[in-house]
Amino acid sequence: MADSAKRSMPGRVRGERLETPVSVDQKRLIEHAAALQGRTVPDFVLTSVQDAARRVVEEHQSLDLSVRDGQAFVQALVEPRPVNERLRDTVRRYREKTGV
Repeated sequence: MADSAKRSMPGRVRGERLETPVSVDQKRLIEHAAALQGRTVPDFVLTSVQDAARRVVEEHQSLDLSVRDGQAFVQALVEPRPVNERLRDTVRRYREKTGV
């Protein structure tokens, strides 16, 4: 790793290396964007890729939860559980507080 790259990423432990071919136009765009933010290209690229990866993982987890929640909702409609004392107590307290 070049000395300038080492200086630009304080606190980062060198581990795996990620390389990808880019076109001249892509490289110029990335360099320009990094310069606009006052960052080095490696820092800009790593941060951008991490942000994108986090968004993908969060979107995937949200979708999984939505599907699972939907299945649980349908299951509750098809096979409702009997009302227990805890639910009755919760409804009673809600009605007392809201006047409903």
